[in-house]
Amino acid sequence: MRYGHRVSSAWALAAATALLVSGCGGGGGGGDKPSDQKHKSSAKTGGSPTAGADDGADTPSPTPTKVLAQIKGAENMSVTINSASRDDGGFLTVEGSVTNDGDEPFTADLWVGSETAVAKSGASVAGALLVDEAGKKRYYVLRDTDGRCLCTMGLVDIEPKESRPFFAQFPSPPPTTTEVEFELPTMPPAKITISEG
Repeated sequence: MRYGHRVSSAWALAAATALLVSGCGGGGGGGDKPSDQKHKSSAKTGGSPTAGADDGADTPSPTPTKVLAQIKGAENMSVTINSASRDDGGFLTVEGSVTNDGDEPFTADLWVGSETAVAKSGASVAGALLVDEAGKKRYYVLRDTDGRCLCTMGLVDIEPKESRPFFAQFPSPPPTTTEVEFELPTMPPAKITISEG
């Protein structure tokens, strides 16, 4: 009986010791948490500096886009012009984007303008023109032999909050002209600076 009581007491002591060790282990686990958190934090930020450098190499930081002008006009449409570049072939190309800030889809039927020569262009920026106030000249969008503009066509059903890129190509004003006014039907005019391509 006494021997059994001793064995039972020994088991109770062993169990208590195990609980105590387990409790310390739990504390040790709690002590490990900061390092776990640090590891998770490193994973979120790209890990070590080397890993971060690799991430940067894989995903180059975006280059800020230059904005020459931003126009807001009818039907809550906005036009952003990012470049007006003159090239060696005697052309000037205007590029940018159109954004629907309204609540309804937009089709650029009116932007084709009233000139019948580019009517085949359909919903487009064919009605855009450049005005050289100093030289007292207007430059219309170029067209191909079929009467389609050298510009973005198919500007149909632009959804709310959707943006689409556009371009329009014009005859180049003389080198002495460095600033022109960009005009698009239903939109206010905007002055833009020409750069060499």
